[in-house]
Amino acid sequence: MAEYVRPPAVAGQFYAGSAETLRREIEDCYRHELGPGELPEVNEAGPRQIVGLVSPHAGYMYSGPPAACGFHELARDGRPELVIILGPSHGPGRSSAVLQAEGSWATPLGQTPINADIAAALLESCPHLTEGTRELEYEHSLEVQLPFLQHLYGEALSIVPIMMFDQSWEIAASLAAAIVQACQQQDVVIIASTDMTHQQPPPVAREQDMRLVKYMEELDPQGLLEERARRAITMCGYGPTAAMLAAAEQLGAQRGKLITYSNSGDVQPMPTVVGYVSLKVVR
Repeated sequence: MAEYVRPPAVAGQFYAGSAETLRREIEDCYRHELGPGELPEVNEAGPRQIVGLVSPHAGYMYSGPPAACGFHELARDGRPELVIILGPSHGPGRSSAVLQAEGSWATPLGQTPINADIAAALLESCPHLTEGTRELEYEHSLEVQLPFLQHLYGEALSIVPIMMFDQSWEIAASLAAAIVQACQQQDVVIIASTDMTHQQPPPVAREQDMRLVKYMEELDPQGLLEERARRAITMCGYGPTAAMLAAAEQLGAQRGKLITYSNSGDVQPMPTVVGYVSLKVVR
């Protein structure tokens, strides 16, 4: 049987649909005034201190520049062997969390292989995780991270994409424990894909989001979940972020550091906005 290749679902919508146009779009995100202002260069002798990254997942027009700030930091830090991408589902599902266990993911920039050994180890050790290739077919929160990774690292990278339907602390903690067990000998980066406050005036969005950033910087996933719930903050990927923070700390991370914060209104004035955070978690 031919290896399954998950085709791009949102190419031509969330990001450009051809390789040349997408490459140019990503480079424009890096050069943008809300981005890092320069193209990245992978530091092959990098210290590899980044264990986790919080990265937004809206259309590149809005969240591409702040996402580029995070990937610029990742490039300066070196070349990881493995990236686990954790994202929320924007649709219904029958499982708590799913992953693709083998094959590859495609974008206009090429194909990136699934790390089948790590995927199998995660499935074995996490009772809440199931294989769900079909459920991943249309979700954008995971997919939009991949072109940035491909632009940086080309084919010298493997991934494990994991989507959470149940974003409770129980599921996040279980995923974190499984990631730690599976990745003790791996040079891994865990990307938590999330947008922050949705459809609030810019000052309200910023105030709410900075409250949550504080918990990210302190590596306090339970505090993050409790604060989000207490204030009904409409951060969409709180479960993946909590799982990343918990796993990163157990893998040696010491602190989180905000890289940049912006919102959709910084690109195009609007009365209510969506907030975007890029944040790194480092040893």
